[in-house]
Amino acid sequence: MMKLPDFEGLAMFAKVAEERSFARAAKTLGISVATVSRGVARLEERLGARLFNRTSRQLSLTEFGLRLADRASRIYTDAEEIENAALELSSRPRGLIRLAAPMTFGVHWIAPILPEFLELYPDISIDLHMSDASVDLVGEGFDAALRIAVLPDSSLIARRLAPVAPFILASPAYLEKYGCPQHPRELAAHHCLGYAYRPRQDIWRLTNKAGEEEFVTPTGPLRATNSEALVPMALRGLGICELPEFMASEYLADGRLKAILTDWSLPSGALYFVTPSARARPAKVEVLAEFMAARLSNPPWRWPR
Repeated sequence: MMKLPDFEGLAMFAKVAEERSFARAAKTLGISVATVSRGVARLEERLGARLFNRTSRQLSLTEFGLRLADRASRIYTDAEEIENAALELSSRPRGLIRLAAPMTFGVHWIAPILPEFLELYPDISIDLHMSDASVDLVGEGFDAALRIAVLPDSSLIARRLAPVAPFILASPAYLEKYGCPQHPRELAAHHCLGYAYRPRQDIWRLTNKAGEEEFVTPTGPLRATNSEALVPMALRGLGICELPEFMASEYLADGRLKAILTDWSLPSGALYFVTPSARARPAKVEVLAEFMAARLSNPPWRWPR
């Protein structure tokens, strides 16, 4: 099986041949003299011939070394140019960003601010993937994602942007017809609308200030993979639903829906900007992270306002 060329050894050899000194080559490369010496010795052993004639006062190329020096120098120069070009590309905000976001949040809060971002950074383009199903950032090749309520896997880097509280809501018409539940246990007798992508199954876990917990499994006429699909049912007085704050605040503000069981609370989540890694993150992703933080860290959906 063919081995990969010893690029590191060739680079060290090229620099020693150029400087005519192991010490000067080591200083230029920013490594120790011993490292350079071992690299050249390894290359000589691999090639089966000496590259330098060494004396206590003089260092010169062998005939074999002379024949290889120009080619090794070209390899070194080409590698430098490729690396410099790559560094320039990664340090400039440009290129395609594959961004994932929840469906309703993406439509109502991300899409409206993207024109401003793309005007600020005309060399960037965005592929916006919107779905309430959690995507595999690494496996599916996403650069970043906006996630709500559920913390990402430990292998991902998450930046918390804003809290997102959940509310249990019903319309005035529903409450007038069926009454307002005073305790979570009473929800079993009500029409509760379900959300299919809730983590750890579709269960409402409510806690009061005394630390008591109640677990409710919503049962009703509709269960959906997107919370927005539950809103028309709730507005028509046909069921009780749970909505995240970024959706609920609009209906709370105009009175079309009312918060119930306010002495109890669901686990509060947050909005996160998530990336596969914070190490060597491209400039395009860095500027998007800063933009999202600036626009969404003090969001207009907070309730009460």
